[in-house]
Amino acid sequence: MRVLLDENLPVELATALTGHRVDTVSGLGWEGVTNGELLSRMAGRFDALLTMDTNLEFQQPLTKQRFGTVLIQAVSNRMVHLSPLVPSILGALDTLKPGAIRRVGA
Repeated sequence: MRVLLDENLPVELATALTGHRVDTVSGLGWEGVTNGELLSRMAGRFDALLTMDTNLEFQQPLTKQRFGTVLIQAVSNRMVHLSPLVPSILGALDTLKPGAIRRVGA
């Protein structure tokens, strides 16, 4: 699966998502683009967006996208808090469909 990590997630998370091709917003030079522009850029290039931006689903039409979204809920975006969620993130990715929103974490 082609996965994009939003800029609110650490780059180190990409290495934990084994079995997937993971790019980052920062690695693509897309930092600071609006959410709408980010979703447009993703179309046709990615199968999933991983983000901690829980407001995104209320601001953008995620259910109409050609990719799925995994909303990560954790105490912080530090790896110490994200690492325990990796198995759940991988499980969410394995069953994610276009337009679906899956929540992982607290």
